[in-house]
Amino acid sequence: MKKILPLVLLSSLVAFCQRDSSVIEELYVLPKQLKEISGIVYTNSFQLSWVLEDSGNANEIYAVDHKGKLQRKLTITDAQNIDWEDITKDQEENLYIGDFGNNANDRKDLGIYKIAKDSLNNSAALPSYKTTFAYPEQTKFPPKKTALFYDVESFFEYKNNFYLFTKNRSKDFDGTTLLYKVPNKAGFYHAQLLGKFKADGDYQNAAITSAAISPDGTKVVLLSHSQIWIFENFQSDNFFEGNVKAIPLGHFSQKEAICFKDSKTLLIADEKTKKIGGKVYEFRFN
Repeated sequence: MKKILPLVLLSSLVAFCQRDSSVIEELYVLPKQLKEISGIVYTNSFQLSWVLEDSGNANEIYAVDHKGKLQRKLTITDAQNIDWEDITKDQEENLYIGDFGNNANDRKDLGIYKIAKDSLNNSAALPSYKTTFAYPEQTKFPPKKTALFYDVESFFEYKNNFYLFTKNRSKDFDGTTLLYKVPNKAGFYHAQLLGKFKADGDYQNAAITSAAISPDGTKVVLLSHSQIWIFENFQSDNFFEGNVKAIPLGHFSQKEAICFKDSKTLLIADEKTKKIGGKVYEFRFN
């Protein structure tokens, strides 16, 4: 006799399958030499994705095409890769490198480099300028273990300001990320705290590793190793005041980079760890 599953059990199985099915599509494998990707940004004028690697790697950024083939390598002169954690662009497609990785929460040399669009065809480029900053709320370097809020792996440029999202490394992690604002200008500034958001999940699933804003400025996306959060309908640049939706990706890896390719498409990159990762994926909005 054919057995019929109880409706409740059947519904649970369907929900489980949906939760574990990936909502991202693999696009390509990154070049073998790029194992520690920490940021990605897509440039329409070049039809290329620019990526960088974090601490311990060269002071270079790299352009790859839609098949993952390395097309350009640009050395950033007079700039040390202390801990480059993200890359973004402005409306003119000048690029910005975020040297603000701060795992131990003890750095006093946080900065962002501007790389002019017209230098991206060269083999080397001198930054147009450097923006440096500090967090007024941080008074100890490092703070106590329950207040390690000052590592950052995520930012974007919007309307002549940088928006930074902290990666919480505190003891008893609770998913809190802080949103800071820094002017896109040469010089030193005190970052302005705009708001905070508490992501659901443990450190592996809710620590924020990258951020992006849509070309029309209506969506902000945060990334972790296993999910994204989409913020919409915000009325100010405290994006956390908008509506938020969490989307499990159905795929776990060391995802470190996200950007908008266009208003309906996200690109996501992960680090190569053993036999996992080192790829670029696509997420499409319905």
